[in-house]
Amino acid sequence: MSDPALASRLAALPRRLVLGCDVAVAVGPRARLLGLAWLPRERAGAGLLIPRCASVHTFGMRFPIAVVFLDASERALAIHRRVPPRRLLALRGARAVLEIPVAQGGEFAPPSP
Repeated sequence: MSDPALASRLAALPRRLVLGCDVAVAVGPRARLLGLAWLPRERAGAGLLIPRCASVHTFGMRFPIAVVFLDASERALAIHRRVPPRRLLALRGARAVLEIPVAQGGEFAPPSP
């Protein structure tokens, strides 16, 4: 069942459970480029998994996000908890990136690897 508050561009994407979060998977170039940019926090859902990715940007973001770099087994390699807009992040060796909107208090904490 889809979330009616979820942005249509995210609702159309496949979903996967990663680190306990049910997130959309960026499967095309548009989804990979845009990520969660330009969306209001309430339309971003639980987040976005970007496979085959070792770097992300937060240009166009309207809220802080947690950025989790993942290995090939989807285990966390590095976690950046409150990344503000207009930043670039990269981690050599990462195989995917999980972008998760940070709640008001910034309490995001994925399960330990």
